This record gives sequence, structure tokens and C-alpha cells, in this order.
Amino acid sequence: MSQQEQFISTIKEGYTSKGKSLVLGVAMLNGKAISDAAVAVPLKTLNRHGLIAGATGTGKTKTIQVLSEQLSGFGIPVLMMDIKGDFSGIAMKGEEKSFITERHTKINIPFEPKAYPVELLTLSEQEGVRLRATISEFGPVLFSRILDLNDTQSGVVSIIFKFCDDQKMPLLDLKDIKKMIHYITAEGKAEIEATYGKISTATTGTILRKIIELEQQGGDVFFGETSFDVHDLMRIDEQGKGYINILRLTDIQDKPKLFSTFMLSLLAEIYYSMPEKGDAEQPELIIFIDEAHLIFKEASKALLEQIETIVKLIRSKGIGIYFITQNPMDVPAGILAQLGLKVQHALRAFTANDRQAIKQTADNYPSSDFYKTDEVLTSLGIGEAFVTALSEKGTPTPLAATMLRAPESRMDILSPEEIVSINASSKLVKKYAESIDRESAFELLAKRISEAEEATTVQTKNSDEDKKTTAKADSGMSKSVIKAVTSASFIRGAFGIIMKLLKK
Repeated sequence: MSQQEQFISTIKEGYTSKGKSLVLGVAMLNGKAISDAAVAVPLKTLNRHGLIAGATGTGKTKTIQVLSEQLSGFGIPVLMMDIKGDFSGIAMKGEEKSFITERHTKINIPFEPKAYPVELLTLSEQEGVRLRATISEFGPVLFSRILDLNDTQSGVVSIIFKFCDDQKMPLLDLKDIKKMIHYITAEGKAEIEATYGKISTATTGTILRKIIELEQQGGDVFFGETSFDVHDLMRIDEQGKGYINILRLTDIQDKPKLFSTFMLSLLAEIYYSMPEKGDAEQPELIIFIDEAHLIFKEASKALLEQIETIVKLIRSKGIGIYFITQNPMDVPAGILAQLGLKVQHALRAFTANDRQAIKQTADNYPSSDFYKTDEVLTSLGIGEAFVTALSEKGTPTPLAATMLRAPESRMDILSPEEIVSINASSKLVKKYAESIDRESAFELLAKRISEAEEATTVQTKNSDEDKKTTAKADSGMSKSVIKAVTSASFIRGAFGIIMKLLKK
């Protein structure tokens, strides 16, 4: 058997599935596409998460586009966290250009331009479906981890949540919890200490500074109502295609704390609200996290542990998470070990550090009889990548240098007019457009403080009036006493004179 025949046999054995599969492209041997060696990933393994990595300009975004198109076609919704803003063209049909025709002729896969149903989401003031969450939905533990608080500070946050729960005071936005911190160190200090114990002003000061830091990164826009319902990410259109939800994050690249806050809250909400799916034939939702290093760059150890835990557990709910980054080493080892599908685009070896990173990357992939992995990593072209996945049995598939198929949708961004058109026809934009500021802890505490101040004023006024009345009464009594004493003295004097005259 020739090397090519052995290669085709190995790829077919590793990538043939009984159930439905996504076709990424065909495997290459010695730089040539082998059309008989299709690289397909079983749908039922896509909840085992994945990684899409590679240097800038090697085709990572187009790979996500190819995956998202096929997922949508199978009725599987997608959430794409789009940092660079170059993913929105999936809402429009692509064009059959010469280089696409040439590629698809090589890989022997039909090409048909298509558009896909899209929702444009936003965390900021950009146009689109506004995503919000309340402080209460986070809970004290998650909120403390986002702020990177120590045990003592986390304990104070728990007291705040407990007090608000006991007093029926909703914590909705950042001004609510800031008002609570001021309250427990001033007007409500005695009340809190009597029930929950003493609280250090140094501790509350630190918590307040952390909240202000989050606020400055846009947390004041994210926290509030109307809260986003994660089930709205699971929508299917009239043609049975899953919606591709694009979260436009172009304006928060310098706000990693807000990004990680949102991501963690979203994953936690999905995990707690979705039922267990077990070994399903296809996932319920796939999440692509672009520029994933932004999440891990400034995350505390506690926050990383929380993310790692959710990544481990959420796959049982039918949710797959895919991290997109330039270098696999950007992803913590504990999370990297959880990833089933790996699509590794080319890496560039400009420095000694780059060469070391390439060697480490190559070591993370299965060994191959057909490739020198570290050498091929630097020679892959645009739209080519190493692929390894999980078979239906859960075993790793053979490493395949793959010529990837082209996206069927537009490989460019939407125009401003097209964005306006998509938002205008969106039911979700209308649903979440209004920002509700109902009565919550801020208003209730302000009312309580105002009532306490009024009561103090009335009490002081009454006390002053009582003093005046008492003083007036005392003054009247004094005059009566003086008058009575004067009258008694006069009578005694007159009686003495009469007695003297009688003796005479």
C-alpha cells in the first residue's frame, strides 16, 4: 500500500461517523489536498468544546464562519463574541469568486452562496439587542469573584445580599450596591451591627473602589434591567436554521473586566437554567469566544477556577464553548485539557520565543506518521489548519493538515445600512430596548434615610416645644409661688400687729 493510500485509509477511519457531521474540508499530504480524505466532525461531540488558534491573518475568522454556517444549517444556534467586528457578513450571501471556485474544485465540495439568520447583540450603547443582568442574578459569590475580593471582603458582600434579601430590597444595578455600602457604614451601621456583626470601614472602602473600577469599564451599562433571557439565544427561524447571535464587542477591547464579567455571568446563567442533556445527538448551543486571551489576561485565580469549573460542567447541558486566540498557550492548561476539537492555523517563527511556543504547541497534538508537526505549523497557508477532534466513541481523531472549505456567506462586514435593517426587523431589539429603573435598594434606602431624617426633625421639634412649654409652666408656677409667699407674709405681719394692740 502506498503512503497516499495509507493516509486516505487513516483519515477515513478516523473521520467517518454514523451520525451527522460538519465537513471542514479535506486532509492534505505533502502540501496537496486529497479529495477522498474528508475531514468531518461528529455533531454529537461538539459539546466537548474546542480551540481555534493561529497567527493573525491565517484564517481563524473564516473557520468560525464555516463552522457557524453548518451549525445553523443543522438547526443549532450560535453565539459569537466578535471582538474585531469582522464576522457580521454571515448575514448576507457570499460571492462565488475565482479563488473560491479553485479551492472547492480541489477539495471536491460543492459551493452554494447562502445567508444565515443573525441577531446583533451589544453590551454597550451600540445599536442592537441590549444585554443586561442584575446584581442579584450574580449572587454574592460570583459578584465577589468578579471583583477579586478576599474572604473578609466577600463576607461583607454576603451580608449586603442577605440584608437586602431580608428587607426585600432588590439589588439591580451598581448604584444599588454602592448605596448599600454607604448605608451600612453610616445611617444603618447600628442596625447592621446589631443583627450581622461589626463591619470595618476599611473593608467597605476597598469593595467600593473595586466596584468603581468595574463601573469605569462599562459595568454601569451592563448591570440593570431588562435582564437578558439566555433562552433567546436558542432560537430557530422559519426555515429551521439556528440563529447566529453576534455579540459586537469592538468597543470593549480595553475593558477586559467587563468582558470576563459578562462571559462568566452568561455561562453561569446558561448552566443553571438549562436542563441536563446527557449524550445528545447534537448540541443545544455553540459559543465562540474570540480573542479569548482577554478573558484570562487579567482574571484572578478565583475567577479562572470559576471559569474552569463551568467549562467542565456546562457540556452536560449540551453547550459547547470554543476559544479563539493566536497561541494555544494563551488558554490555561486546566481549560486546554477540556477541549475536544482543535483547529490550529499557522504560527510564525520570528523569534526564539516563537520557536519555543511552536514546539510546545506541536506537543499538544497527537503524533503523526505523516507530518513533522512543528515544521508544518509554520508552512500552512491561509485557510489551512491542523485539525484533530473526537470521534463518536470519544477517542482523538488522527492529526490532519486540512484545506478548509470557504464560507458560503459574505467574507466581509455588513454596511451601516444593513446593520440598521437587521436591527429594525429584530423582535429582540424591541424586547430589550427599554432600560427599566424600578424601585430597588437605592430608592428604598433613600426613602428609609429620608423618613429617618424627617422623624429625627419631628422629634427634635417636639422636644424643643416640650422644653418651651415646660419653661413657660415653670415660669407661671414661680410667679404663683412668689404671689402665694408674698400673701402669706402679709397675713402673718397683719396678725402680729393685731396681737400687739390687744396686749396693750
